Amino acid sequence: MLATVDLLRRGHRIGNSVVAVAFTLAATLLAGSMGAVAQAPAKRAITLDDLGKIGRVGSPVISADGQWLIYSVSHPDFKEDKGHSDLWIERWDGSDNRQITFGKEGASHPEFSPDGKYISFLSSRTGPAKGNQVWLMSRSGGEPEQFTAIKDYELEDYTWSPDSKRLLLTLQPKDEPDAEDGKPVPPKPIVIDRYHFKQDVEGYLRDDERSALYLYDIEAKKFDKLTIDKNVDEEDAVWSPDGQSIAFVSNHDADPDRTYNSDVFVAAAKAGSTAKKLTAWDGQDGGHLAWSPDGKSIAYTQGAGAALALYSQGKAAVVTLDGKVTYPAAKYDRAMNQPCWLPDGKLLYLASDDRSEYPAEVEQNGDSAQRLLAEPGAAMGMVCKGDHIALLHSDDTHMPELFALEGHSLRQLTSVNAKLEAELNLASTQDITSKSKDGTEVHGLLTTPLGYKPGEKVPMILFIHGGPNGQDAHSFSFDRQWFVANGYAFLNVNYRGSAGRGQDYAKAIFADWGHLEVMDLLGAVDQVVSMGVADPNKLGIGGWSYGGILTDYTTASTDRFKGASSGAGMAAPLSFFGVDEYIKQYAYELGVPWKNKDLYIKLSYPLLEADKRMHTPTLYMGGTSDFNVPLVGGEQMYQTLRALNVPTELIVYPGQFHGFTRPSFIRDRYERWMAWYDHYVKGLNVPATPAPKPAAKPEEKKQTGQ
Repeated sequence: MLATVDLLRRGHRIGNSVVAVAFTLAATLLAGSMGAVAQAPAKRAITLDDLGKIGRVGSPVISADGQWLIYSVSHPDFKEDKGHSDLWIERWDGSDNRQITFGKEGASHPEFSPDGKYISFLSSRTGPAKGNQVWLMSRSGGEPEQFTAIKDYELEDYTWSPDSKRLLLTLQPKDEPDAEDGKPVPPKPIVIDRYHFKQDVEGYLRDDERSALYLYDIEAKKFDKLTIDKNVDEEDAVWSPDGQSIAFVSNHDADPDRTYNSDVFVAAAKAGSTAKKLTAWDGQDGGHLAWSPDGKSIAYTQGAGAALALYSQGKAAVVTLDGKVTYPAAKYDRAMNQPCWLPDGKLLYLASDDRSEYPAEVEQNGDSAQRLLAEPGAAMGMVCKGDHIALLHSDDTHMPELFALEGHSLRQLTSVNAKLEAELNLASTQDITSKSKDGTEVHGLLTTPLGYKPGEKVPMILFIHGGPNGQDAHSFSFDRQWFVANGYAFLNVNYRGSAGRGQDYAKAIFADWGHLEVMDLLGAVDQVVSMGVADPNKLGIGGWSYGGILTDYTTASTDRFKGASSGAGMAAPLSFFGVDEYIKQYAYELGVPWKNKDLYIKLSYPLLEADKRMHTPTLYMGGTSDFNVPLVGGEQMYQTLRALNVPTELIVYPGQFHGFTRPSFIRDRYERWMAWYDHYVKGLNVPATPAPKPAAKPEEKKQTGQ
């Protein structure tokens, strides 16, 4: 009966037919199955063991005839200590659903060949050629076979031509040539002559390390470069409906490393083409591209000006093949992305709007957009094929699954996590509104502990999202659910600088880090304390990336938090100039240190005024391979607190990028968070550091992670 009630609650998300089935089932249970209801197992709290049980659904692709859908399901493999992904196929009507790839090596980026004969995907499984290659299997089933044999390049992406005779490949030269006869190739010195010379996951960037487009002739089994351009990145490519042209995104400025000026280009679908630049905005034009059904225009996202690139709330834009740009929903002040066209000419985007993300139909000749889903939640990964629309959707108590968008409602397509969700007692999340000292209204999310009784004061963790250009939304969060299962209230705050509240809200912290955000965070904490929920004597704080940076700024501004965790953060921008991957942001936002020394010093107050400001026991964390926010930021602050005799600890994760990929390290991070907060926030007589675990196995170089 509990499952039935849950199904009834979800009825508004999954369509009227499911609601009818749910009511029928409910009536049957009430009429004659009360004994079975009484014996239903009690739900349990979420645990760290559930990390390995959650299936992460992604990569939806709809077949040309609209009858089938392929998607990926990934899990952390704790035995092998790496992520693993397999592909599944399902009929659009839900009548057939089955797994189609197997094996130790995963599969990603599935596609249907437009002629309907094949399913393709990327994999590094063992085959005649090494590395990531396109694999092919018959639509009717059977074993996959390696389709490409690309050497000396990293195969990053691919897409089929509409006539199924060619592939468009995105290739990047390899760091080192392929080994011959199994013998390793000795590494060579990395010669760098670029302004932007390092990038997380990619590492140090060589002069020729650019992503370029190549046409692969399937019959001839050879590939040639699409355009004549050199030393530029060509990305996000998509074929025109007739297969005669290819649109893509690139930056053709004299030195692309120095600007954010990406544009939409189009080129004839033949080797050695001259690309035509369609857009001229001095900022970011691009993102996901979508051709109109008639092939005469391309929908994309236009960012804010170059100076505001990292605070940009992208807006809907359409460009014709002769370069005329129009702005659908021109006054709709919310971030828009992932456009897709429908056969009737309607244009959809995904919008990020105040704690929710939803599909919206934009007015092509007007100022606004129509929200297509009213309920709180988070939509992502929207794809369209004909009049079929699929997307991923989740809310506070439901993990992401694939749905068909039908008008203003969702019909559920996958139930990968349904069994696990039925076991779990998951907490709901409520909206909160607070006022900062300067009168600014700030929005956040509060999740109270399982079994919480109104009026009860409980320990609380303020957990700060990164970005800062992002938002905490009504989507499923393992972090929230795990902390509230362990007796903490969990507070998320969309401070100024966040997405979801318009461009002015996002850009408010430009060149003024650690000021308005701290004011907003503390105002939200005051609000939850005044609500009688948070125990003011048992407050913790933490975050990752910009959330880790704000943790240091906040603990340097108040001593009210009993324990803190700063992951992948930094507290002295001057020490990061030329060290992290954000050299363009420094140039546009803070300026160069030799001209703006006072600003760099001002923004470094957690480090430079540590003896007066830093008193909170803080756990620092980071990965040795993180080029986004390098480990040196945590090392500096760890050393500072150690010198000041403030309780601190530094956890170094070997081989990890900004987003962790090794399951054992992901679990270890959760365990250390909880031990630190239990010791310092709850004041429990437990070690602040969990017992050491056995050493993990080495990891492959270029995995992406969470």
